[in-house]
Amino acid sequence: MNLPLASFPPASTPVPDVVRRLAGRARLEPVWLNGIGGLTFRTDDGRYIKWGPHDLEATMREEADRMRWARRWIPVPVVLDQGSDAEHEWLVTAALPGRSAVDPRWRDSPELAVRAVGTALRALHDALPVDQCPWTWDPASRIDNARSRGVTVPEDLTVPPSPDRLVVCHGDACMPNTLLDDDGRPLAHVDLAALGVADRWADIAVASMSTGWNYGPGWDDVLIEAYGVEPDQARLEYYRRLWNET
Repeated sequence: MNLPLASFPPASTPVPDVVRRLAGRARLEPVWLNGIGGLTFRTDDGRYIKWGPHDLEATMREEADRMRWARRWIPVPVVLDQGSDAEHEWLVTAALPGRSAVDPRWRDSPELAVRAVGTALRALHDALPVDQCPWTWDPASRIDNARSRGVTVPEDLTVPPSPDRLVVCHGDACMPNTLLDDDGRPLAHVDLAALGVADRWADIAVASMSTGWNYGPGWDDVLIEAYGVEPDQARLEYYRRLWNET
């Protein structure tokens, strides 16, 4: 999943026709541009419209299914609509009263945001029931997915460390995918298209690594501490490589 970094798009970003149709009379504000050219817009009537090219790694239909399932135990946005055409797909969700952990609001409070994400990730892992989860995100399934997309996977990645604790992983636990309330407390999780059962270090490794992308070096151990474990260097290294090389 070695993609270009996501970013905040300019206000002048063109609005795709299908997004305009889904918005109806509502005004639109572009709020996120992901690494494959997908866009997320906020409407002024309390919705988010996520639009982008078909993604062979995880689809928005899969994301909608996982959000509906996870909502029974953790706070995630309500799915309002989901669809696709020959080239693109989209997902419409109800807005929640929070901001991404990488919102400019937290630029001067990185420790607060990083600790909140670590705490929120632990709460997700503790809440979602492994025995009721119909999906997996283990190394074998991720490697199979990567190879189906034509990725050459190093042979040593096919032998993962033994699991520390199996949990239902977020699957994309990067900093932007936790929403915080105005006081910096965890509010909800978004972008659950890869949610599935795996070792908890698959999420911890990526979440802690993403602190550097968003806030610079020195915050990865802070997130791990907030999660509530000691750093496991072997598992961190393996799962970061698995992320970057598949």
